[in-house]
Amino acid sequence: MNTTEWISRKVSKLQEAITPLLVANASKRTLEELKAIIDPSVSEVEGGKRAKRVADWYAKAPIEYKRECWLLMSEHFKADPEVAKKAQAKFAAAVGTPEEAVAEVRLRKSTVSPRRRLLQRFSVFPEGIQFLVNMRAEILPFLKADFKSDKRLLALDAEMEYMFSTWFDVGFLELRRISWDSPASLIEKLIKYEAVHDIKSWADVKNRLDSDRRCYGFFHPRMPNEPLIFVEVALLHDIASSILPLLDESADAEDLNKSTTAIFYSISNTQTGLRGVSFGDSLIKNVVETLKAEFPKLKTFATLSPIPGFKAWLSKNAATMLEQLDDKALDKLGKAVGFLPPTAEHFMFALDKIMELDAKSPIAQVLQGCAAHYLGREMNDGEPVDPVARFHLGNGARIERLNWAGDPSAKGLKQSYGLMVNYLYDLKRLDKHRNMLAQGKIPVSSDIEALYI
Repeated sequence: MNTTEWISRKVSKLQEAITPLLVANASKRTLEELKAIIDPSVSEVEGGKRAKRVADWYAKAPIEYKRECWLLMSEHFKADPEVAKKAQAKFAAAVGTPEEAVAEVRLRKSTVSPRRRLLQRFSVFPEGIQFLVNMRAEILPFLKADFKSDKRLLALDAEMEYMFSTWFDVGFLELRRISWDSPASLIEKLIKYEAVHDIKSWADVKNRLDSDRRCYGFFHPRMPNEPLIFVEVALLHDIASSILPLLDESADAEDLNKSTTAIFYSISNTQTGLRGVSFGDSLIKNVVETLKAEFPKLKTFATLSPIPGFKAWLSKNAATMLEQLDDKALDKLGKAVGFLPPTAEHFMFALDKIMELDAKSPIAQVLQGCAAHYLGREMNDGEPVDPVARFHLGNGARIERLNWAGDPSAKGLKQSYGLMVNYLYDLKRLDKHRNMLAQGKIPVSSDIEALYI
């Protein structure tokens, strides 16, 4: 070991020893600064200024200091349990008397934590809400089991999710169209946040904003240049079965006078910190109304969606699915894979060359039957297991059609062997479909039912 390496190791060990002491000292100062933000003697404006100073420090702080700040906010700004306990007792005693309403109000106030007031003060300065959204995005990984989940942060996370659900209520959001004429900085956000089909170039994004396309996003007045969620729409004359024509930059634009179908082919949330705050269903409803007003001939509203959980699910359930095949189907599959009787291993091995198969081949037929079962029958705690299915079915859509080789990209093959699915938004049956789902039955078309194994 040379002298430089020796010194480097010594300095590293010294930093490891000193860091906890530095964090502890900084923690005391940070706690006092956080308490000063909600000091009853200062105004909301002054509290906001103090919050801004903490936010400025936080932006430059190492992760160890940030994490200590989270813990302070979570553990030192709780509601007083004794006050809440007494208010609960008084409310229980007042039930059925003229004092019940007053006692209920006092009970509600007793459960409001100083933590909530602290978050409200951070929201006062102009960038405060974005600051809190970004902070929660940093916290969330520390709540995952594979990240050595720190349960001490759960209270802060729950409080932030509650506050965001109020601040980002759809009534406060603005629906805006994003077009090629939008500021370049906003279009760059589309490229950055696109989560379904990666945008590869400016030509790609220009194609998605062409005359026969529409892109809409929800915006919050305190985050005016940051779309919270956006949806990309293709205006066509029929339900799309493949993503390739929609992403083809050389394809001619659709004749809007003949467009009868709106295809939602990509929906992307942009703010990790807003996890648990749902506004996707409201986005679709608002976009449908906007499109109907602009294009009265539109009659069909559907998606062309990925099936992100299918391949992983099939790898665990292939044997169970093959057990449900009748003798004739099993014999056809065996001859196709070259083994009689075929096992799950034979079937899965054959799927490695899925793009070489025809949609009507025995292997493809079994695969589509498995996919139909996965989408239309697999549920967990009363909800569809696939996350995209859960979203659209929860909004009142039904599973309309499976599409062979709908997405032959590397991502599409990795997720679902290239299969894509159409969810149909039948505007007259949305409530009916939601009720079916609430009763544990997933709404599907006859085409999907015909694929069941």
